[in-house]
Amino acid sequence: MVKLALLICDDTIPPVNALYGNYGRLLNHLLSESLARISSDVTFTLDAYDVVNEMEYPPDSDHYDGLFISGSRASSYEDKEWINKLVAYVARIITEKPSLKLFGICFGHQIIAKALGGSCVLNNGLWEVSVTTVRLTPLGKAIFGSDQLDMQQIHRDHVPTVPPNAHLLGSTDVTPNQGMVLFDPASVPADLNSDTPSIPLTSIHVLTVQGHPEFTEPIMRMLLDERAEKLGETLVNEARLRAGGVPGRHHPDGLACDGVGRIGKVIWGVLGVVLPQGEVEEPQGASGVLPQKPEAR
Repeated sequence: MVKLALLICDDTIPPVNALYGNYGRLLNHLLSESLARISSDVTFTLDAYDVVNEMEYPPDSDHYDGLFISGSRASSYEDKEWINKLVAYVARIITEKPSLKLFGICFGHQIIAKALGGSCVLNNGLWEVSVTTVRLTPLGKAIFGSDQLDMQQIHRDHVPTVPPNAHLLGSTDVTPNQGMVLFDPASVPADLNSDTPSIPLTSIHVLTVQGHPEFTEPIMRMLLDERAEKLGETLVNEARLRAGGVPGRHHPDGLACDGVGRIGKVIWGVLGVVLPQGEVEEPQGASGVLPQKPEAR
């Protein structure tokens, strides 16, 4: 049993929540779909903590294998009590709990950057929306097994540089830091700076991505509708063309982006769950379609 926790930093917008649920349900689906491609023997639990309204956190006495920080419409540079408390908490557990794997998604990526001594700023008003291709560094290529990643995105805040001791995974023209890792000091790969590093995924202590691997095409379309006025007609129309994937690009599993097929699998690899040697992945074991919430009775 793999025990996971999620720090929920916002609720999903009402149309998404009504059909697909909150960030906890979206993450649970991503992890389940990815795990189905790797193992039928591993199970997991995912406990959610509301760090905004309740400002609640996992008790230090509880053991978790992994901790996730969700996305949010808030900005990590805002001077709010819950955000300041979150940054301080993350900085502490990175230092005090080296065995706890930490994952940051979008806002979570930005919070971790601040906790590591970096910064997050408004990206000159530039939005990155819908499926976007991230160019990977040699380290990113070694970790994800690809030259690039397609990710759903919706943000205009970004981490402009790589914080101390962290390592860049990829970039776009709009966002120079699309993700990063921090290694366990006791197991930093010896060939980390080579052009073709060999990276044991379990040596990763912290993994972040600026995009949203848990978002699907229907969710992105709802977000575009909800934020159409803020984003502007031109950007929304262009983003709608990519909500179902980069035009002309086909992923082996038939999904719009690499959330399930690559990012989710790497998350499980960091947690120590990998495809057994000699076995072949069967992508059809996961649909990639997020089921709607059951109707209330």
